[in-house]
Amino acid sequence: MSAETTSEKTDARGSRRVIVGSVTSANMEKTVVVTVIRRVRDRRFHKFLTRRVKYHVHDEHNTAKVGDVVEIIESRPMSRTKRWRLLRTITKAVEGAS
Repeated sequence: MSAETTSEKTDARGSRRVIVGSVTSANMEKTVVVTVIRRVRDRRFHKFLTRRVKYHVHDEHNTAKVGDVVEIIESRPMSRTKRWRLLRTITKAVEGAS
């Protein structure tokens, strides 16, 4: 019976997208910029194209650093540009790599 109540809660909140990307900027307070790279096939010429999208993501505890691979989830609007939240960090960036 508890499984039914949890499914009802998720249905009430709606389905939210979860995306994996890498942090490209962490200069702001509680905000990071995450770049998501997708490879799509061109409909006419059938070549693979690289599509990059930048998302402003809410990072409540300022834990993400540049180079981290993170998972973000869709959420309510938090500002004019922020509509995503940091869900978890998949891999940390290598320290001192340059």
